[in-house]
Amino acid sequence: MVEHRHRLLRGRAAEVVLAAGVTLAVTTTGGCAGGGGSDDRSPAEAASVVRGAADALARTGSARARTAMEMATGGTRVTIRGEGGVDFKKRMGQLLVLLPADVKGEDEHRPITELLVPGALYMKNRGAGVPADKWVRVDTTTLADGNLVTGGATDPLIAAELLRAAQEVTYVGETEVAGTKVRHYRGTTDIGRAAVSASAEMRGALAAAAKGFSKDTVPFDAYLDEEGRLRKVRHRFTYVNNGVIDVSSTTLLYGFGTPVTVVLPASGDIYAGKIAD
Repeated sequence: MVEHRHRLLRGRAAEVVLAAGVTLAVTTTGGCAGGGGSDDRSPAEAASVVRGAADALARTGSARARTAMEMATGGTRVTIRGEGGVDFKKRMGQLLVLLPADVKGEDEHRPITELLVPGALYMKNRGAGVPADKWVRVDTTTLADGNLVTGGATDPLIAAELLRAAQEVTYVGETEVAGTKVRHYRGTTDIGRAAVSASAEMRGALAAAAKGFSKDTVPFDAYLDEEGRLRKVRHRFTYVNNGVIDVSSTTLLYGFGTPVTVVLPASGDIYAGKIAD
């Protein structure tokens, strides 16, 4: 496990930064097309539509989710994938995160189950000395990135909340995502401003990220359906930590209305021992 993760996090969180995050992914291995045309909406109107995506998801209730986080540093590029479901009303979700295979093409790590709730990330099969039947809990408000990249998947709830501060938005055109006609928007968002505008449950993690990233500006591509629901969003994060690390985080939402059940572990099932490096 590379040493620089300890500079990314502080306090107890430094001991539990999971193997699914940037540091493990880097040590494990050695643009969406939009339709052409123009929109008669002004940039301000386009920005308003994108900023409302999180509220549209909350009205919808729940959805299935797929995530992909691609990281590049020092000539190494790896991708971590996840799949699960999110309840946008209850602000809870569950993902099964698949780490990349090792350089021999063999699976080196078991899939990690992640439970996403306001202010916390729970992980099972975390490894690094944690018993297989135990969970690890991380306070996301203490993470320097607010769990935008640490968990190996940007929390879909936070991915949508980030768009509340969308700016410099342009309409790219119509295209399709998973067979659904969508409108493609491109712009930037500001982590600090998103933290101020975010729902109360998501505010703490975004506020932490606003302090931890050297740059608050995050480019994005967002794809919204006719009901204003976010179908796909790609954020591009860049930060400096023993070199420049570029992260492209994509969230795909589908199966709207599918029930999502998240059961938090009992206190006795949460590991309180030392996390190995």
